[in-house]
Amino acid sequence: MSSPPLIEIRDLCKVYRFGEVDVHALRGVTLDVGRGEFLSIMGPSGSGKSTLFHILGGLMPATSGNVVIDGRDLMKMSDADRTSLRKTTVGFVFQKYNLLPTLSARDNIAIARHIAGQPLNSDPWFAGVLELLGIRERMGHKPRALSGGEQQRVAIARSIVNRPAMLLADEPTGNLDTENSNIVLSLLRDLNERLGQTILMITHNPEAAAYGHRTVCMRDGKIVG
Repeated sequence: MSSPPLIEIRDLCKVYRFGEVDVHALRGVTLDVGRGEFLSIMGPSGSGKSTLFHILGGLMPATSGNVVIDGRDLMKMSDADRTSLRKTTVGFVFQKYNLLPTLSARDNIAIARHIAGQPLNSDPWFAGVLELLGIRERMGHKPRALSGGEQQRVAIARSIVNRPAMLLADEPTGNLDTENSNIVLSLLRDLNERLGQTILMITHNPEAAAYGHRTVCMRDGKIVG
């Protein structure tokens, strides 16, 4: 018997209200994502990709529909429950690295552990992550001493230090040149293949999308392919 999907989305809708105008950002999205899947999501600006991510990450509520992540029903969650979801179940990687400039790479990563109420110790799993990402020797450096690719790798390490069930990557190579983009995408694929990390990645680039197992295309708030 196959295991249930990690993420189950059913008829998901999101409507933003601007004065007397309703803007439909999501229009009945239905999607399953399996455990250990690397899913790429493509679509033009305004297609609803980021809104979908914000809902999956517990950053905003949906207007209607249903979302279940790792057996937890987001539509029944309180604000406190969604905060807990962000701490324990979801990792985020963004186009901007969002590293604190006054802290070392290690301390930037340690913040995520501190928020979750855990120390950053010598966990063999995390040591393996640093080795895989190629930043073990850069942990004492502050962001200004790191290249863009290294900063993004630190951001990835921070996003998975708490072993989240899923990683949401929103245009993770948007600020990188081609060489560093390929390095980061290859590392995401390695995290997926070697550690079984479930990854959902937004991208405008078909070549980047090809790193995933499957590509979903969105337009006007709907999945169209």
